[in-house]
Amino acid sequence: MTLVKWTPNRSMFNLANDVFDNFFRTESLMGRSRESWYPTVDIEETDNNYIVTLELPGMKKEDVKISFQDDILSVSGEKKIENEEKDNGNYHYFERRFGKFERSFRINSDIISDKIEATMKDGVLTVSLPKAEITKPKQIEVKVK
Repeated sequence: MTLVKWTPNRSMFNLANDVFDNFFRTESLMGRSRESWYPTVDIEETDNNYIVTLELPGMKKEDVKISFQDDILSVSGEKKIENEEKDNGNYHYFERRFGKFERSFRINSDIISDKIEATMKDGVLTVSLPKAEITKPKQIEVKVK
């Protein structure tokens, strides 16, 4: 039995394009569709910090490595398959990704590297990079005479 997601508003042209795109996608050709993935990221700037938030569902903090060197924040890790026997199972549909990942971001600002903090809660990693004093915006009062 083969399960096919049915969407009534899609034309046959779109379905043909999907088949064509999936066939020639690099992941499919290499047979690595479940062996690599990239977590989604948000980067926010406040007056005092850069805040980088990554979604890492199902991961523990022990599975994640964070480094900051030469103005580059790198986050890497590995999301392991929960049950190795499932990998050979008779799946009808499989979207979840497993394997190693690495994301790197250049921070074009002076950072106080010894005060970088990282927290992980409910599969969301938050890295706070405090700005150095020289990069913080300063208010200059204009005096009127």
